[in-house]
Amino acid sequence: MNLENNKHKDRLLVSYILCAAVFFGLGGLHRFYNGKIGTGLLWLLTGGVFGIGQFVDLFIMPGMVDEYEHKLRLKAGVSPLGVPLNQAVVASQVHRPTGNQLMIKLIEAAESKGGILTVTQGVKYTGASFAEVEATLNEMYKSGYVKIDNDPNTGAVIYHFHEL
Repeated sequence: MNLENNKHKDRLLVSYILCAAVFFGLGGLHRFYNGKIGTGLLWLLTGGVFGIGQFVDLFIMPGMVDEYEHKLRLKAGVSPLGVPLNQAVVASQVHRPTGNQLMIKLIEAAESKGGILTVTQGVKYTGASFAEVEATLNEMYKSGYVKIDNDPNTGAVIYHFHEL
């Protein structure tokens, strides 16, 4: 926020310096700098509306700078607080079951599938990776909790939970 505050002060200072250019016959440069092209041309051609507009701008300059910076932020897709607008909200972390939790989730998935489960179904049900699911199912096979077979129709490897 401090860096942004410094940029705001810099823009305001430059605007006041450009406003002083009226003494060199260049009224309205501060308006061009802050995105007010139409009135900038008017100020340039009339000497800052004969000096009156230039004098008034000395008091409204901070608001002019704020308005321009606000427009820049909106154009860049950032709120006044610096938060991106129209950005999809996504979870930064996904809780994946591990160890015994993954085993329990796989048993629940197999139970809902009639005691038969494929690795892909396990991944879909638990959200864990293919490698994690396959390693856990193979661990359960080595322990004797499941049996491995192939689906007669598709040939896919299936795990039979014979206790379910």
